[in-house]
Amino acid sequence: MPKFTYIARDSKGTKITGSEEASSQEEIISRLQLRNLVVVNVTPELKEEAVTATLQASGEQRRFRHYGVTGDDLVIFSRQLATLLGAGVTILKGLDIISKQVNSRKFYNVLQELQKHMEAGLSFHEAMSKYPNVFSELWINLVESGEASGNLAAVLNRLASYLERRAAFKRKIISSLMYPAILMVVGIGALLFLTIKIIPTFAELFKGFNVKLPFLTQMLIQISYFMRKGIFGIIGTIAALFFIFRRYVKTKAGRKRFEQLQFKLPLFGEFFRSLVVEKFSSGMSTLIESGVPLLYSLEITEHSVSNSVMAGIIRKIKEDVREGKPLNSSLDKSGFFEPMVVQMVAIGEEIGELPQMFKRINTFYEEYTETFLARFTAMFEPIMLIFMGMIIGIMVVGMFLPIFQIAQIGGG
Repeated sequence: MPKFTYIARDSKGTKITGSEEASSQEEIISRLQLRNLVVVNVTPELKEEAVTATLQASGEQRRFRHYGVTGDDLVIFSRQLATLLGAGVTILKGLDIISKQVNSRKFYNVLQELQKHMEAGLSFHEAMSKYPNVFSELWINLVESGEASGNLAAVLNRLASYLERRAAFKRKIISSLMYPAILMVVGIGALLFLTIKIIPTFAELFKGFNVKLPFLTQMLIQISYFMRKGIFGIIGTIAALFFIFRRYVKTKAGRKRFEQLQFKLPLFGEFFRSLVVEKFSSGMSTLIESGVPLLYSLEITEHSVSNSVMAGIIRKIKEDVREGKPLNSSLDKSGFFEPMVVQMVAIGEEIGELPQMFKRINTFYEEYTETFLARFTAMFEPIMLIFMGMIIGIMVVGMFLPIFQIAQIGGG
């Protein structure tokens, strides 16, 4: 009967290694699971070197579609690993199987390194923590929670759902803003064409007539002359201002002031606030539902919310919760969250369904942002068309006024 070497962890995360005789790997896995152990790896003792050689050979022959690690790569990885773990496959075997299917060269290398770290005795989340540019703090802490509870497959499924929701929400925002952006670019292009190409043609035509040009025509010709002569200076100035702005926003103080300004904008302030609350509620629902303690969930969300103003608010909320204060009173004290959010969190705390309440908050703000973008797009089109019509109309009138004047002189 063949002998197998195994690596497993108990409910406290303690590493357990050993070897046993069995008819198959599945039999060893079943035995370990009956002992309430999380199976990390099971390998035949005599075939370990052959398996390593096969992995190396497969890496050399692979052709990859891209180098970096995309959001889709991570979603597919979490779904596949959850399915494999749910079917009783060990983590190391699952990583081996998935690494043979990934489309990213970098991600393939990361998965190979994860296997080596785990074979050396690290847990899954400890191995992942060595690649912070690939796996975020949210990833690492959720996996740690899943390993501790012995329910890693379910946690990975929740993580995949979270990543899919974030990606879908991001795509909706981009697609909603795409049409207004294209319309604005086309409009600006048309105005530049009229200013730089058409108006100078009329200006040359008017030079042949000994008439005084109307004020509107003179102003348009001067603007056209300035644009043609100083176009590179204008572009350079805009680029320089944009560069300075980007550098300023990257500083801690600049970023905070810029985000505070976003929240104070007349029409878009509530929209930016909703985006931040939506991400906060989405992360909190996933973390708490996966078994991460409330205080730890707030700490993870603080670092993953991508907004310095919101991160500072969460930091204060975290301190209040550490002192024993209810979460809903801390949210209310911040003055950032609407009463509806505070009330729903209070109900969730009272009935013990805080993750479900955060999910409902997340759904509400997703729908709000989508509705806002739909209305903004519907309003932007006629406003932009009216604005363009007025500008082009002024240009047409300004260019044809001298023609009417010349016609009147010729008729007299």
